Amino acid sequence: MNRNVRGRYKFDKYKKYVILLSEFYGVFPLTIRIKLFEFHRMTKGVKGIALRYALLKSIALECGDNVSIHPGVYLLKPDRITIGDNVSIHPMCYIDSTGEIIIGSDVSIAHGTTIMSTTHGYKNISESIKDQEIEEKRTVIADNVWIGAKATILAGVNILEGSIVAAGAVVTSNIEKNKIVGGVPAKIIKDRLRR
Repeated sequence: MNRNVRGRYKFDKYKKYVILLSEFYGVFPLTIRIKLFEFHRMTKGVKGIALRYALLKSIALECGDNVSIHPGVYLLKPDRITIGDNVSIHPMCYIDSTGEIIIGSDVSIAHGTTIMSTTHGYKNISESIKDQEIEEKRTVIADNVWIGAKATILAGVNILEGSIVAAGAVVTSNIEKNKIVGGVPAKIIKDRLRR
């Protein structure tokens, strides 16, 4: 049995308890739930994954089944994220959902990845860049996507189904279905449908 199946099996086994915990958390104000989510950022093991999942399920716009948020993930504005089923987000990821992030089902996000939904304005030459307004842009990662270690996904990007982002890539524009991209900025390396 492969590791993914074991993870799903474990989730199914304990799902009712985790859902009850999520419903319990749901009675607290959103600000308290977010603080608890931040408090448990570094909680290790199955306990940490279960607590973060239960809290995120009560915070996020939507959160599917079997979502694994590993220790050390910085998730800003978790109330502005949508996550599908069977998603894993590995340690040291930085995800800023201020402008809204949508992550589909069966997505694997490797360690050290950055996903943005905001960017600095810079067009006013008479004002310093740091003082210009922040632009919010929805970022979408569709179903069945694998994002390699230390990749960066910039605000407003859409990564379509079946795509792979190579380790260290910087994605600055949309990615079509079933493409493998890499580099800075990310370019198409290969079409998964071609042999």
